[in-house]
Amino acid sequence: MSIAAPPPDLPPSNLPLPDLGDLLLERAFVGGRWIEAAARFPVTDPATGARVAAVPDLDAAQGLEAVAAARRALPAWRALTGKQRAAHLRAWYDLIVAEVDRLAALMVLEQGKPLAEARGEVLFGASYVEWYAEEAKRLYGDIVPTYAADRRVLIARQPVGVVFAVTPWNFPSAMVARKVAPALAAGCTLVLKPAEQTPLSALALARLAERAGLPPGVLNVVTCRNPAPLGQALTASPEVAKVTFTGSTEVGKLLLRQSADTVKKVTLELGGHAPFLVFEDADLEAAVEGAMASKFRASGQTCVCANRFLVQETVMEAFRDKLVAAVAGLKLGGGFEPGVTQGPLIDQRAVAKVSRHVEEAVAGGAEVAIGGAPHALGGTFYQPTVLTGVAPSMLVAREETFGPVAPLLAFRDEAEAVRLANDTRYGLAAYAYTRDLGRAFRLADALEAGSVGINTGVMSTEVAPAGGMKESGIGREGSRYGLDDFVELKYLCIAGLAA
Repeated sequence: MSIAAPPPDLPPSNLPLPDLGDLLLERAFVGGRWIEAAARFPVTDPATGARVAAVPDLDAAQGLEAVAAARRALPAWRALTGKQRAAHLRAWYDLIVAEVDRLAALMVLEQGKPLAEARGEVLFGASYVEWYAEEAKRLYGDIVPTYAADRRVLIARQPVGVVFAVTPWNFPSAMVARKVAPALAAGCTLVLKPAEQTPLSALALARLAERAGLPPGVLNVVTCRNPAPLGQALTASPEVAKVTFTGSTEVGKLLLRQSADTVKKVTLELGGHAPFLVFEDADLEAAVEGAMASKFRASGQTCVCANRFLVQETVMEAFRDKLVAAVAGLKLGGGFEPGVTQGPLIDQRAVAKVSRHVEEAVAGGAEVAIGGAPHALGGTFYQPTVLTGVAPSMLVAREETFGPVAPLLAFRDEAEAVRLANDTRYGLAAYAYTRDLGRAFRLADALEAGSVGINTGVMSTEVAPAGGMKESGIGREGSRYGLDDFVELKYLCIAGLAA
């Protein structure tokens, strides 16, 4: 792969950029080099449609070169002590925190979320790097009580090898950190493929990792416009030992099938359809606050955001009125504008999906309490929306909307609430508001989701494992359990110890 000047196939950017210094990168990162490709593709600001940058459009062969670079770097990286790997991660963490403002500005430009929210995401991602810098020194094995007097049984945890990581556009910084940090802590090397809509945050994080002294080839970042050929090549490669992916259920299933022939370890965080239950004994002010945080963060474009609001019929009217009042206070606009709380959707396809869900619900008898249409700002802005009178058969109650739409469905009692909540093939997250302690524990047991929040609408943290049940995924990320998918357990039997 060459490091020649960029091909002149795209016009210069017409967007006035904030001072991003050397963090706005338009090259991929392979084997410790910043490399080009024969073609490039644009990265655009979803708020304005303006071009922010252009990055290399790597092909499958170049992706395999990145795998080879990761494979060459693996022996030396895994041979380091946990403390030595921790030092690299800690240095990376310190640089991320020091550059939080520029990283946040970059995220606003490529993803569209408000600046304060982007800043929070960068720091959230950094928390995973800090956590796994600490966990790298605690990759413990076990000494198992022996089954024979002349033998000892030892269990070691060893790095799985080269990892192919694919991250989504909705959290272009945090999901990179949540995958890369535990892999590095465990002693793995990586090829990272960020979403084609939002590669700039990943490239900036790679620059900071390089600055932190990460050896060449340990972390590689490949960019491409059409990920299918590259993904197929890397999942077929016997040099790749593990695939970790966050994104849609459909693509996750495809990667799982493609990984089967070489029997790779696979971690998948896929689509969600989170229920948000509000019982008549709930603190409604707290429930609305949690609903706003869960539903409208990132303009509703998160896998764990509340997608269905199941409200006990005795408090439906009161909850609806409070929620509508809160939604009315949201301010839409570009991420750098003061006071903005809602950014655009990622692209026109996302707007079309949200519109289709809302229109189908209204045609079926649902009512729009607020919003319900694209915003006057135009582009990919969509009004924050609350729908009432929603039936379980409607698209908005059956599919992941991935937009700022809160559909309200009534239930009579706890049994019906649980039945409606679990009536989905997804199981990533669930939320419930109640002041009945017994009910809280019953719901925790009954709700079919990998994460359950009781009296909270936000529960993501580096100290707890995140992942899904059913068709929402395989494996867990975050916490001490997040290392498990990046290691192999090796059984060592030592015999001949009798006197």
